[in-house]
Amino acid sequence: MWRATRKKFPDGPSEGLKRWSLGPLNNNPLEYFTRVAHEYGDIAGLRVLNFKTIFVNHPDLIEEVLVTNARKYSKGRVLRANRHVFGEGLLTSEGEFWLRQRRLAQPAFHRVRIASYAATMVEYTKRLLESWRDGEERDAHQEMMRLTLQIVGKTLFDADVERDAQEVGKSLELLLEIGANFRRAIFVPHWLPTAANFRMKREIAQIEKILYRIIGERRRSGRDAGDLLSMLLTAQDEDGSRMTDRQLRDETITLFLAGHETTASTLSWTWWLLAQNPAVEAKLHAELDAVLGDRAPMLDDLPKLIYTGHVITESLRLYPAAWGLARLTVEEHEIAGYPVTKGMGVAMAQWVVHRDPRWYDAPKEFRPGRWEDDLIKRLPRFAYFPFGGGPRQCIGNTFAVMEATLILATIARKFRLRLVAKHSVTPLASITLRPRHGVRVILEARQKNETGAPFAGRQSAVAD
Repeated sequence: MWRATRKKFPDGPSEGLKRWSLGPLNNNPLEYFTRVAHEYGDIAGLRVLNFKTIFVNHPDLIEEVLVTNARKYSKGRVLRANRHVFGEGLLTSEGEFWLRQRRLAQPAFHRVRIASYAATMVEYTKRLLESWRDGEERDAHQEMMRLTLQIVGKTLFDADVERDAQEVGKSLELLLEIGANFRRAIFVPHWLPTAANFRMKREIAQIEKILYRIIGERRRSGRDAGDLLSMLLTAQDEDGSRMTDRQLRDETITLFLAGHETTASTLSWTWWLLAQNPAVEAKLHAELDAVLGDRAPMLDDLPKLIYTGHVITESLRLYPAAWGLARLTVEEHEIAGYPVTKGMGVAMAQWVVHRDPRWYDAPKEFRPGRWEDDLIKRLPRFAYFPFGGGPRQCIGNTFAVMEATLILATIARKFRLRLVAKHSVTPLASITLRPRHGVRVILEARQKNETGAPFAGRQSAVAD
């Protein structure tokens, strides 16, 4: 497919400091990488000052990086620059330490363990719906952020963190906003006394106060609460060692910060897409009515909610929470005949690959039906990779998909979410892909003739 080359570096754009700081690579990376892929094809060379990155856009090349040659890479510069936030958690740690942590954490994410949280996800969603009223205007993104924060608080810590939700939510928003500035993340060390760094330290301290409080309480009680933290506290490595408080902090802050925000963003984009595609929404409602009738979903319903699952899959295709991945080379090798030297970057973008017409018909259209007849099995392995791949694939992918599907089903059987006119919804490529200004919606309760069950009109949604 790719011919051997005598060139040392692929063709591609070169960015000086001013152009990089003010241009689309820093300010609109989605547009930038889309254009680079269009102009240069499956492999391109990017130069920013004296730093070189090879950008790959073909599933086979992505598989080489994430699977075949995974040991020849470490995490990219942006995540490395955010280690003061995530510490040495699974998202940022490397080598033998990462392998040990992954081994210790893996039982907490076993399918059976994750499945036990389904009822909690549905129950907290029903609580949210009790506060919704027909005709109200809400920000769907903020609503989903609040909901998934409560769910992760319960399933991770067996704690009701609603009292801390507003404080933590503000801290998360600021950290993600700062994380969206890749220029700052890479070129401004976190120890410099800048206003942004002072704010970041303050917000991290607020979140750590909550985490250490919960960890300390759990250690003192010694009880197994059936949550993820209990699994992490009792997990033992082969030599009998366990995680320290600092290691628990790093793992839990990764789950706390990234775990709920990614699902919230996925659901926010899903509501936005459904509101613009009434035929898709109608088919979703028909399946929910047929499978659930007038009750909330349960874990056992998931195999029957096929189209509902396709809606989430398609939403993750168009708006993947992890919109791009980057690696740093630690061992020299080749990609498509080009030498890759130590310290060189390699990047790939789900945003680009998931919208490639080679793999998807009408790739920019929201078509959940495309996933019927096992499309996933006919695609190249890395034509769809919303959770990454290889040994560093997201450990919480099963949790995230189950949570998104159950929340979608619980809400959609009760409400439609209609977009507020003239409200601009645009993607912000931060550490995750989220709506820059939220998703403003009008709540519309579904009526009796749609579900065969009475609804309360302009009162709160009927309790199950």
